[in-house]
Amino acid sequence: MKIGIKDVLYRIRPFFILYLILLATCLTIKLLFTREIIFFTVNGWHQPWLDAIEPYVTDIGDGTTAVILSLAMLLFSYRSWLLLASSYAVTSIVAQILKYIYIAPRPKLYFADQWSRVHTVDGVYILEKYSFPSGHTVSAFSAALVITYLCKNKGWGIPALFVAIMVGYSRMYLTEHFYEDVLAGSAIGVFVTIFWLTWLDGKQFINSAKWNRGLLDSVFKKAPAVN
Repeated sequence: MKIGIKDVLYRIRPFFILYLILLATCLTIKLLFTREIIFFTVNGWHQPWLDAIEPYVTDIGDGTTAVILSLAMLLFSYRSWLLLASSYAVTSIVAQILKYIYIAPRPKLYFADQWSRVHTVDGVYILEKYSFPSGHTVSAFSAALVITYLCKNKGWGIPALFVAIMVGYSRMYLTEHFYEDVLAGSAIGVFVTIFWLTWLDGKQFINSAKWNRGLLDSVFKKAPAVN
């Protein structure tokens, strides 16, 4: 089965169109305002209820969530499992390579002389280095795109995108990342995943009947009939 990049884009069209609009808007904001203005503007929008939920929102972009989602898909489809798990692995590797190339300071180190004016959330451990790009954001956008790609109802791409955006926002809210880190993380998660799906899902083996089954199919197929 030959899959081209146009096929992938067609299958994620609601998600991708909205993301391009979002990306263009965010890039415009970046051109108009400085890093400091954006950071302290976002940091100034804090509420007790957000302090309570944002640590949990940010966990959606954690590797543990990707593993849980992948294992859930493994029950129903080896193909879905491989597409999600490998997309997470590839985008994470790209993000880690960039982190160790740039070794960029995080807000805590960058704004060390102004840290007294920064709002932080109690109980959240704030790192100081390897800020660019945001790994949580990379994972969230990659997973959202793959889920959109796999769902028959492409409308699910809209809430999937919303969840990914919330993860990216949480990284800024918790003062773990800058706006640029999140923006770059979203782009890596989306565009690297698109190219990866184009390559992997075009392979003949992954579209065979065997790979479109899951562990549950194998278990019930092997189970003896009950008279």
